[in-house]
Amino acid sequence: MEYFVYVLESEIDGRLYKGQTSDIEKRLTEHNSGKTKSTKGYKPWKLVYFERYETRDEAFLREKYFKTGSGREFLKHILLK
Repeated sequence: MEYFVYVLESEIDGRLYKGQTSDIEKRLTEHNSGKTKSTKGYKPWKLVYFERYETRDEAFLREKYFKTGSGREFLKHILLK
């Protein structure tokens, strides 16, 4: 099974949400249908970046990195291109 670390951007105010999942399409649908408490006030969301990993542990560590200051800087640099 493969796992994804993903970054969503709110079409309302541009905020970013970082997460990980094994089914990226299903997860995006959940975010946009209001099933996720932390994101339902800022929908609709669009997928702006993702990475694929072989293990859930790898995906979890990458998601954790994206939530740090240096991870946010990395994403800002990648997303501006």
